Amino acid sequence: MLVGGQATSPPGFGLTGDRLAVTALTAAIAVALTLMVAVRLWPILPRRWNDGPAEAVLIGLALVATIALDMVSDSGPAVAVLMFCVGAAAVRHPLSRSLPLLLLALAGLGSSVTGLLPPVAPDAQERDVSLCVSVCVVFAVAYAIRQRRAATAAQAGEAVLAERARIAREIHDILAHSLSAQIVHLEGARLLLRADRSPEALDRVERARELAKKGLEEARRAVAALRDDAQPLPAALDALAGEFRDATGKECAVVVSGFERRLPPETELAMIRTAQEAVTNVRRHAPGSPATVRLSFGDRECELEVVNPPSDEPGTPGGGYGLVGMRERAELLGGTLEAGETEDGFRVRLRVPA
Repeated sequence: MLVGGQATSPPGFGLTGDRLAVTALTAAIAVALTLMVAVRLWPILPRRWNDGPAEAVLIGLALVATIALDMVSDSGPAVAVLMFCVGAAAVRHPLSRSLPLLLLALAGLGSSVTGLLPPVAPDAQERDVSLCVSVCVVFAVAYAIRQRRAATAAQAGEAVLAERARIAREIHDILAHSLSAQIVHLEGARLLLRADRSPEALDRVERARELAKKGLEEARRAVAALRDDAQPLPAALDALAGEFRDATGKECAVVVSGFERRLPPETELAMIRTAQEAVTNVRRHAPGSPATVRLSFGDRECELEVVNPPSDEPGTPGGGYGLVGMRERAELLGGTLEAGETEDGFRVRLRVPA
């Protein structure tokens, strides 16, 4: 585009006088631009050359040649290349390298304004002032684009870290729920074997095996746990209650109130994981006790409550990170979690915006 445009602009190409200068400067600019593309795209070159000093030097050479060409021919293509070089410097390079290039361009354009060089046309000073303003605007816009890209990249990096933390939390909760349930079944199997009740003990081992398989499947699906086609929240709670009934033989009622609707995937997932942890704690710390799961849909928030009466049987001592993980989930969603003993037993209550 530069060569074609310059060929049709006076004085054109030639081998004498101003024509020779136009030919030489246009060739120099074309070579510099070609090397800029080669430095960026040629995979053989070292990575440090991309966006590095080598390209900045080429931009500086192109700027000098472009300013000289503009002084000789007063052409539009030279101005276009000048704007491109200034914008490329601002977008591709940090301020420590792009700002000197901007000052170089302004110094060249301002030479006729300050009287250091004679103007090539009567209105050259006014034109150069306008070009200086345009160059500054192009540089500011390009630098703003660079800053926006940097902010976007930083946000993407933070999103990656947050996603890794979320996946780690998912895997932790999945394994904690699965392994805790397996421990309950295996402990029961151990007691049954001591009492010479082998068939019942074998049934407990089979249930522990099924729980291990389910835990492995959930861990494999942890990355896609927030997909939009996940099971609705009431249905997921019903399935969880069914697992509780099968494992303990005790009742686990699910009570849903309010206008049922789909919630954001991360909200539904947090409520399911909280319910899993809560009913697992009932099985571990209050064996033989039934549980009740209440889900309330409000206008601005959704509440999940898991309650159980006290048990006469001794449970497994606590000390895990289940409640800590549930509270962290609630805080990430802008909600609250309460867990503690009541007059009627133990209650876990989660409130999240919805």
